[in-house]
Amino acid sequence: MKYILFFLIGFLLLVTSPMHAQFKEKPIINLENEDKALLNWGYFLGFNQYDFKFEYKNDLDDVLVEKSIGFNVGLIGELRLNEFLDLRFEPGLFYTKRTLGYKGFADPNDALRDVKSTYITFPLLLKVSARRFGNWKPYIIGGASASLNLGSNEASLDDNSSGTFRMTKTLYNWEIGFGIDFYTEYFKFSPSIRGVFALSNELVPDNDPNSPWTGNIDAMKTRGVFVNFTFE
Repeated sequence: MKYILFFLIGFLLLVTSPMHAQFKEKPIINLENEDKALLNWGYFLGFNQYDFKFEYKNDLDDVLVEKSIGFNVGLIGELRLNEFLDLRFEPGLFYTKRTLGYKGFADPNDALRDVKSTYITFPLLLKVSARRFGNWKPYIIGGASASLNLGSNEASLDDNSSGTFRMTKTLYNWEIGFGIDFYTEYFKFSPSIRGVFALSNELVPDNDPNSPWTGNIDAMKTRGVFVNFTFE
């Protein structure tokens, strides 16, 4: 998480330096009518860091999660409701990898499970913006999303006893974040940071109810943070 925040701060400093004139008292107004259209389109690129939140049946050893940095890419469709409210649909692809570590195994092959996920996500979000200040405008955004995990292994007959970690293919989440719209001469650029929190249990238990990998897990829910850079 801290590396993502450091990267975002550094990126914002690099991006906003050439746009310092936008914060002057009387800047030249770029794209003055950009937000007045009923429909707006764009795309986003970014990166993510996913984690798991576990709920346990008994007070035993926790499952350890080693997180990594993944990437995001997707499209944006925006419906203007009024000057301050927009309804956004942001279908995207999110790739991530998490490594789960279990205690009590002598064999490292049993103690570790690589969980690679490719989520196709369909969020419906409400964007609440402040009044525009020259060529920039802060906003908060939140809503719900549904995701398909292409790497879930849900239909696999093998489980952890054969080295296969299984998760549900469909996932439901809520999301919340904030960002800033910057109006450049040719397009609107928006860096943002957003948290995602699963509402549904993502774990498919092993066939053995006493499995050392899943037997003590009551629920496993995805959570993560995204940093997106949108262009409209």
